[in-house]
Amino acid sequence: MRAMILAAGRGERMRPLTDHTPKPLLKVGGKPLIVWHLERLAQAGFTEVVINHAHLGEQIEAALGNGNQWHLTIQYSPEIIALETAGGIANALPMLGDKAFLVVNGDTFTEIDFVQLKLSYQLSRKLFALDPLAHLVLVDNPPQHPQGDFAIEAGMLKNEGAHKLTFSGVGIYQPALFASIARGEPAKLAPLLRSAIAENKATAEYYSGIWHDIGTPERLMQLDIALNKAASLNLSANKPS
Repeated sequence: MRAMILAAGRGERMRPLTDHTPKPLLKVGGKPLIVWHLERLAQAGFTEVVINHAHLGEQIEAALGNGNQWHLTIQYSPEIIALETAGGIANALPMLGDKAFLVVNGDTFTEIDFVQLKLSYQLSRKLFALDPLAHLVLVDNPPQHPQGDFAIEAGMLKNEGAHKLTFSGVGIYQPALFASIARGEPAKLAPLLRSAIAENKATAEYYSGIWHDIGTPERLMQLDIALNKAASLNLSANKPS
């Protein structure tokens, strides 16, 4: 399975930090946000990653190169204008192949187990005897998004439910989900997901672990402090007595 990291957003709410640095290269815990994703993808056995970019995209390519340092092969999907989530994915489909692929938002920080996610996706296929067009990871609603996005009902993704959760920005998709979008055409993901839900072709799972939406400089700083503190505590615990 191939993976894609979405890195084309302008990061307006992160200004002035993103005036000269693309959001995925902002650092937390001593490493750019996007590098945390690359390391976890490599650890999970992924070898091929596609990264889209627009704003200051040349900095992303210069910083990450061809991916060799993580034992990955990185391909880039540049966008003259940001094509939004679905448009960016559709534009990169020739690099993603004709099988299901994983997508991760580049402006999040998470410890989602990508190995377990692939297994959960395969289990959903067997359990429901279908090939889901989308399999999303949902998380608890953060303070900045209390209303949530979707619900889960017996493993199926639903638009409404007694307890709506927030889409983590991590999902597995079939290329067919994006068949209606022309390459280079801006398009949002939500309408495609709602169509898949209406056709009973969308599944989901709940993740209760670490997940952060890095939408403001304040949230970036808070995560940076937390990661540095955790690293310091870990270093102290591992020192010989």
